[in-house]
Amino acid sequence: MIPSNIPSDTIERAVEAATNVRRRAYAPYSKFLVGAAVVDADGGIHVGCNVENASYGLTNCAERAAVAAATAAGRRDLVLCVVVTDTPAAASPCGACRQVLSECNSAMDVLCTTLQRHDAWHRIDALLPHAFGPDSL
Repeated sequence: MIPSNIPSDTIERAVEAATNVRRRAYAPYSKFLVGAAVVDADGGIHVGCNVENASYGLTNCAERAAVAAATAAGRRDLVLCVVVTDTPAAASPCGACRQVLSECNSAMDVLCTTLQRHDAWHRIDALLPHAFGPDSL
């Protein structure tokens, strides 16, 4: 399910940005490098990579880092998240990242892919059905 409302060149630029930032990940413990890019409604791309910590619970995922970068740039109108890993099959966002992405846009498209371009398309509301959100308060 490739979203028809996001131009293919924007998707490819986001994949390239996530692939490039993945190289900057700090993952000395797991060696699991992850790059992410989120795309705002105007096609702006904001990136993040995972940053591990010896106190494992303090590790920050790439997806949440990308959302933080977008937020710092004044953008919360996210339409796409790209996650790039070097795994045999595409890895999807963890539960915490799903929750954060859902807060930005519960209908956001998510492209999980690998360095070899094994793509898996999702929508965040399918990855996190019945999400806790503003209406839950």
